[in-house]
Amino acid sequence: MKLQNAKLILIGVLTFSISLLIISHVPAGVSFAQQQTVEAAEYSCPMHPEVKSKTPGDCPKCGMHLKQVSKTVDAEVAKADAQWGGTHFPNVELITQDGKKVRFYDDLIKGKVVALELIYTTCKYNCPLETARLVQLQKMLGDRMGKDIFFISITIDPEHDTPEVLKEYAAKYHVGPGWTFLTGKVADIKLISKKLGLDKLPNGNDPDGHTPSLLIGNEATGIWMRNSALDNTKFMALKMQNLLGYGAQAEVPVVSANRTESVKLDIDKGAYLFHTRCSACHTIGNGDKVGPDLLGVTSVREHAWLKRMITEPDKLIEEKDPIATALFKQYRELRMPRLNLAEEDVNVVIEFMKTQTAAADNKQKTGTQN
Repeated sequence: MKLQNAKLILIGVLTFSISLLIISHVPAGVSFAQQQTVEAAEYSCPMHPEVKSKTPGDCPKCGMHLKQVSKTVDAEVAKADAQWGGTHFPNVELITQDGKKVRFYDDLIKGKVVALELIYTTCKYNCPLETARLVQLQKMLGDRMGKDIFFISITIDPEHDTPEVLKEYAAKYHVGPGWTFLTGKVADIKLISKKLGLDKLPNGNDPDGHTPSLLIGNEATGIWMRNSALDNTKFMALKMQNLLGYGAQAEVPVVSANRTESVKLDIDKGAYLFHTRCSACHTIGNGDKVGPDLLGVTSVREHAWLKRMITEPDKLIEEKDPIATALFKQYRELRMPRLNLAEEDVNVVIEFMKTQTAAADNKQKTGTQN
């Protein structure tokens, strides 16, 4: 009897000791229940993704065997995923241009189609053109902005770019709804930049040390792509509509495989340079944008001055050039970026403005005569 009681006591002690041993391995601040696994198994049809089931079986639409698309996951992994938006989106707190506190993933990314970029308001090179390009893109997207598609601009100079500075910057470019400018803690912004692959080392050919990249994506579908923020705006709009599930597929012209005649491409270099580098801020004969209409500018400005205005507009402002300073104040102190064009290309752009002005003058004379 005594031996039997001793055995029972020994079993009880061992059971209690094992429990203590298990509990002692639970990290501080984490309950024992959190160490259990979470059942998240789900099955889906490879041909009909909308068909989902908690148990294995066959698709009722096509009869194909359902494939397991998720597995049992650890509770701590699930908790970490929730903190990081399930992928690589830090859910850090940022501040909008209106002074509102938001969570990067929960409030800005989750379930949305977004175009995201890094900027700073004192940039002298890419950022002004980058922002002007996105304003063009915003107009093309029309009423989908703020409803289906959202733009996000995060400053990489939060110490200078306060919410008030960002709001003024957005107003200068006539930014519409659906576009959020953000600032926050330096460490949080660096974390976002690194996680999204938008950070880079300074480049000797890029004095600002900033690449104009645009991250376009649909968080709900997991489709993401990185593109130049200076790309053709129609091309970017098409990408956002077609690749992210908005709008009909674009019609692609088909050329017959047995066609023998070659097609001669007649590309005007001046037109190309103007439309890719200048048209985001200027027109020739269609009125002011964020910058002045350039119709007739070659007649009222010296060639040497125009070259400097294209190649180093910031220096003209620093030197207090009267014309450059007056234009800077007239157009809400928007910084014209350096376009980093070769001298030959600068001359081509100036010549294009000259020929466009001449063509407009001839058209006006013809209309007057008729």
